[in-house]
This record gives sequence, structure tokens and C-alpha cells, in this order.
Amino acid sequence: MEKQYIDINVDVGEGTGNEAQLLPLVSSCNIACGGHAGDEATMRTVVKLAQQHHVKIGAHPSFPDKVNFGRKVLNISYEDLIRSLLNQIRDLLRVLNEANATLHHIKPHGALYNLAAIDAEAARAVIETINQLPFKVKLYAPYKSVLAYLALKNNIEVVFEGFADRNYNEDLTLVSRIHENAVIKDPEEVFKHVYTMVTEQKVLTVNNAKIDIKAETFCVHGDNPNAETLLYYLTEQLKLKNLFVS
Repeated sequence: MEKQYIDINVDVGEGTGNEAQLLPLVSSCNIACGGHAGDEATMRTVVKLAQQHHVKIGAHPSFPDKVNFGRKVLNISYEDLIRSLLNQIRDLLRVLNEANATLHHIKPHGALYNLAAIDAEAARAVIETINQLPFKVKLYAPYKSVLAYLALKNNIEVVFEGFADRNYNEDLTLVSRIHENAVIKDPEEVFKHVYTMVTEQKVLTVNNAKIDIKAETFCVHGDNPNAETLLYYLTEQLKLKNLFVS
């Protein structure tokens, strides 16, 4: 059987300090750049690790809200949001330039990601931010989302993202973190979740419905307490199915 390759990404630079354990297990990463977490020192540390392990580097901007870790929708104007997102990305770009590294993609974080998936104004703010960058960059976004739709209309290359450690609703939104079943903690369940999305292009929702989905990259959250265990088990099981992380 011919080998198949998939992309596994992880959110990093968020204060957990586990990047040295996680980055050898993934193929792309999303680096917090000061909005919800992170600063110049953490960005520099994670960029160095990403280079060592040949991991593609992405910016992980968010609402400027460290108090709530970027997981609450912030009452901020359209213009101020764009300004903040640009500043966050530019801070990471300065670190990348120092390290002679390149920015592969952008993936909004937390509440901004979830809002932009369904809300046109939030999605436009992300799109306008990307359009103001002086080079082309990919966008990690959910399948069938407003964000992906507007990005494609603006000739931005979209990489559809699935979530390995999060449960889904029938409309392909993620189950809110206010619910106990929002996060998948069992390694076997994480593998089954990803394997179904890869092989069937469907996701099993919390109500046991199978919904069509497309995903080219799969996220494990770096702040998940079981992130290292989940990633290790996931990558080992994928290898057994002739699927490799690359």
C-alpha cells in the first residue's frame, strides 16, 4: 500500500512550555504572537525549535485579550481588530526574519477563529489583515466556514482544518468549551476521530451523526494537558494505517 501523508498542527507558545516535546510529533505549528499569549522571548524559543524539527511555522493571532486567553469575543472595533492582528503578526515576522525563517500560514485563535467561521465581519477582518501583508500566506480555516469562503474569494489559499481533540456539532462548529464534552481526552478516541475524517471525509458529531467534512490539517491543542500523549498515540496509530505526518 502506498504511503499517504497528512499534516498535524499544534498551537504553541502559549505558556505551557511543552514545545520541545510536541514539535517532534507534528508537521506545522501555530505560534501565539502576543494577543492571547506569548511575547518576543517565547516566539524566539518556539521558532528555534520549529526550525530544528523542520516544522512549518504559522502565526496564531487572536483578540488582544490575555486575561481570557483569547477565548471570549472581545468588544472591539473592526479597525482596532485589524490593527491588533497586524501588530501581532508583524511581531512574529520580526522574530522570523532574525532567524531566517519563513511564515507558512496564519490561523486565528480561539474566539476569533470560532467567530470568523460564522460571522462575516470578523472573517473580513482576518481577510483584510492577510491582504495587508506584503507576501502570500496560507490560511488555516474550517471547511464550509464563512472565513474559508471569503478567503477563497480573495484568492487566499485555504488549508481546511479539522480538530483532533475537539468535538463537533452538526453545523461543523466546535462544541463550546462550557460543555464537559468539548475536549476529547482519550487517545483512542482522538485517533478514531481523525481517521474517520481522513478516510471517510466525515466527522462523527456529539449527537452521533456523521457529517461531511474536508480537512487537510488536523489540530491538537498544545494547552491540552494530554497533548503529548495524544500526539504520540495519534502519530503511531496513523503509521500503522500507512498514514504519515509530513
